Amino acid sequence: MAGPVVEFTDANFKSEVLDSTVPVVVDFWAPWCGPCRMLAPTIEKLATQFQGKAKIGKMDTDQNPETPGSLRISSIPTVILYHHGKEVERFVGVNPEAKYRDAITKLGVSVE
Repeated sequence: MAGPVVEFTDANFKSEVLDSTVPVVVDFWAPWCGPCRMLAPTIEKLATQFQGKAKIGKMDTDQNPETPGSLRISSIPTVILYHHGKEVERFVGVNPEAKYRDAITKLGVSVE
């Protein structure tokens, strides 16, 4: 993954997401998933826009089955927004960039 997009794993989920002091957006995806690939440029754009203010990243559900299973993720892409270690919003499927951006800014995070 290029640039500011964080790679989340089962091993780092607690430290990177749940213990984060800034809002975190996690895109649960898999390489074989067409809609997930369609969403990738949006996630990269958000990661650049919110760099240093929020963590934006991806978790490969094939490589990391434990976390998505515990979160009852049944279809991908699923994007979950966390704030203070709690899930505050969940998006299933591909959504417009503005929908994700608005959800993040609602938490008081401004775009660059």
